[in-house]
Amino acid sequence: MASSRDRGRHKMNIRKDDIVQVMAGKDKGKRGKVLEVFPKRGLAIVEKTNIVKRHTRPSQSQRQGGIVEKENKIQISNLMLVCPKTGEPSRVGRKVLEDGRKVRFVKKSGEMLDVG
Repeated sequence: MASSRDRGRHKMNIRKDDIVQVMAGKDKGKRGKVLEVFPKRGLAIVEKTNIVKRHTRPSQSQRQGGIVEKENKIQISNLMLVCPKTGEPSRVGRKVLEDGRKVRFVKKSGEMLDVG
């Protein structure tokens, strides 16, 4: 059982600005850039996926009301990182380098992600 300190936290192998592919759901197969990540809830917003329509009223900030299409959150478990080297979806691993830095790497190709 998870301790009270770990409850509600998810391993975040996907970060903002990563290119991911949707593996399940109505947008299966679509690729997009991660716009925002919500680690405590295990959700992310991916560009041009999970589009929903919001019916908005006119307000001071938004002069015109109507139907607005926007991206909605999607479960991290339904996303897979796309390898920058091969262009195919792959799992992500973590390792510690000799100098003590923690980096993510693509398991299929061994490509390092956070080096720089």
